[in-house]
Amino acid sequence: MAKVFAITNQKGGVGKTTTTVNLAASLAATKRRVLMIDLDPQGNATMGCGVDKDDVEYSVYDVLVGGRSIADTLTYAEDSGFSVVPSNQDLTAAEVELINEIGREFRLKEALHPILDDYDYILIDCPPSLNMLTVNALAAAHGVIIPMQCEYYALEGLSALLNTVNRVKQLINPELEVEGILRTMYDGRTSLTNQVTDELKRHFGDKVYSTVIPRNVRLAEAPSHGLPVLYYDKQSKGALAYLALAGEMLRRLSTTPPSGVLENNSAQAEQIDG
Repeated sequence: MAKVFAITNQKGGVGKTTTTVNLAASLAATKRRVLMIDLDPQGNATMGCGVDKDDVEYSVYDVLVGGRSIADTLTYAEDSGFSVVPSNQDLTAAEVELINEIGREFRLKEALHPILDDYDYILIDCPPSLNMLTVNALAAAHGVIIPMQCEYYALEGLSALLNTVNRVKQLINPELEVEGILRTMYDGRTSLTNQVTDELKRHFGDKVYSTVIPRNVRLAEAPSHGLPVLYYDKQSKGALAYLALAGEMLRRLSTTPPSGVLENNSAQAEQIDG
């Protein structure tokens, strides 16, 4: 049965979509069956894995509002190696249309139920706000992955997000846990980065991933080519970092990678900030 992870942060510009796309590609590269669900009306995750958001017949909107099955909505991103439930501007209307619907928080969870055995991992890219779309993701997920920059205001935003996660856990989804906190756009040369890292490790311990995602030009360029960085420049620091993250996730989940590639890439990625 698939493990479902919501990748979210109420603060924008922290690498949330970048993480969703590149972690999906890295997990798929280890021969895991991966489904990515784009829950952001901007559709950036959809475009970032090579699917044209304006050319899809059906989107996640049709799943949440129209009751269409995920199996009949998804498309396979051939150049990225995983399946995608795409998103586009149609999704902006979903929250308004769902507002008076009974069980609106559970639309995505109910839609996922029939296909959970078809995948190993399902990653949900959430919008950068707490709305009904994000609540649907949190209601459907087993865990939350939180990308964040090592900046002063990031800790305050993290506190607010964790309060939200705890409320959803109490009221809607008792299985929900924080899977991990991922440091993105990382620059270990700055004192602020090191101070924030120390604070994170002091408060959250092993919830903080050892893997960090560095600032990397290739990582920034890849979406404009409709590719995860792994298939844009597999030797780049960004590609190595996301492979290392996939390896760390698999180890945490007591899953043995099928080859030594992840361990090798983990060792290389750990040298990035060294």
